[in-house]
Amino acid sequence: MLWSGWGDPAKARELPPQLRELLHDLLGVREPAAPAASFASVRLAPVALSPARLAAVAEVVGHEHVLTSRAARIGHTRGKSTPDLLRMRAGDGSDAPDAVVLPGSHDEVAALLRLCTAERIAVVPFGGGTSVVGGLAAARSGFAGVVALDLARLDRLVSVDAESMVVTVEPGLRAPEAERLLERHGLTLGHFPQSFEYATLGGFAAARSSGQASAGYGRFDDMVVGLTVATPSGDLSLGRAPKSAAGPDLRQLLLGSEGAFGVITALRLRVRRVPQRRVYEGWRFGSFREGTAALRVLAQEGPLPTVLRLSDETETMIGLARPDAIGGGDSGCLVIAGYEGAAASEGSPASSATSVEGRGAGAGAVLARMGGVPLGIEPGQAWEHGRFSAPYLRDSLLAVGATVETVETAGFWSALPRLYDAVRLALLGALESPLVMCHISHVYETGASLYFTVVTAQKGDPVEQWERAKEAVNAAIVAAGGTISHHHGVGRDHREAYAAELGPVGVDILRAVKSRLDPAGILNPGILIP
Repeated sequence: MLWSGWGDPAKARELPPQLRELLHDLLGVREPAAPAASFASVRLAPVALSPARLAAVAEVVGHEHVLTSRAARIGHTRGKSTPDLLRMRAGDGSDAPDAVVLPGSHDEVAALLRLCTAERIAVVPFGGGTSVVGGLAAARSGFAGVVALDLARLDRLVSVDAESMVVTVEPGLRAPEAERLLERHGLTLGHFPQSFEYATLGGFAAARSSGQASAGYGRFDDMVVGLTVATPSGDLSLGRAPKSAAGPDLRQLLLGSEGAFGVITALRLRVRRVPQRRVYEGWRFGSFREGTAALRVLAQEGPLPTVLRLSDETETMIGLARPDAIGGGDSGCLVIAGYEGAAASEGSPASSATSVEGRGAGAGAVLARMGGVPLGIEPGQAWEHGRFSAPYLRDSLLAVGATVETVETAGFWSALPRLYDAVRLALLGALESPLVMCHISHVYETGASLYFTVVTAQKGDPVEQWERAKEAVNAAIVAAGGTISHHHGVGRDHREAYAAELGPVGVDILRAVKSRLDPAGILNPGILIP
């Protein structure tokens, strides 16, 4: 992972000429006055942990698994939000951990938490480092130092229960490797968020992730049937059966907890068969309102595609729905519908109804009835080819002087128009002539998510510029009745708005759980808990 940007530097991409002209003429984007900092110029504080404390940590995991090098510390500094990257591009490494620690087992994780509790060392659980909500920048005050607990060594597919369609995995297993290992057994998770190339399965659970094919496979929290967790107060083993009436489900307490309650050391996950066919296609609607109505009918009445996303007029015009074809200038609103599963069986109408072809025909009939115009497979193929490209595009935009960031929320169908307008108005009021785009990418019977992308010219301190806009957007989401996050999580960026969403009693419950599981407060301090 590039230390000051996203992903593989070899995949960096040039901005199309049309987009450069648009940025210059419409938004007033100009090249930054100063070049981005080099790796050598990043400012790091000296390691705060004493040699004695580092030696104690090394006794648990081995000296070779305690890293204090410049490369290790910079590589584990913050996540990949736009403010995170802007700070790194400015050479600010002030949130770097003092050491990176790589445990090799559950027992080593548990021993480290006991040691760090005794020595007052803050611990930041670290998976793929893809947080976009400030979830990896721990508060240092009151601690002897900060360590990044990198789970990369816990990366095994432990077992496969083909009869139950359940697998046991370790949290440091990265998503692409997980899919490769599962494919050998004819299985898949079907979880493909934009962070797929670098994120870990433990990170998916800790952040309550949702993938691009959530309409067909569900969110990641839907896939988790069991968890093993190490906490400073002891271990938790959760999930004896698919469903249970034995009190509140404590799995839900750990899912989305962002490393503030404990460290996930194993997951039991529901899996599906590898699909025989994958087909993605495009549809055009005249307006976002019309397209939203069509998605609602599919979500409530079916047949539901595996992938279903609708871009508003601006996102469709810019071409952001298909990053590899950006600048296409299409009109209306683009829907991408994807179907994954079994191929139709010859002469078997019953099986055909649940096949890729059958579901495609059924969903297509609904989309056409609701006013959609079929565009064929080309838009779907373009989306599939560029589905993980947007973060690379963001790096290119930052380099030429544009700030680009995302905002996501969710609400009930009846509330979506009000929520859509509230977020757009907040962004337009807080930024100077921004370009605001939106899509629906996760649908449910009762509602859907809204995912906004905003581009604006960098003015003054771009971090402060975005933080002011983010504060306004968070307030607008809460006031409009949306959730502060559908799948990015809470971290630091949403913590205060999360408190408003929970209310005082809810906040007290969170604090009580934190106090019981992590009485010394060493786990990701400053994150999640209001």
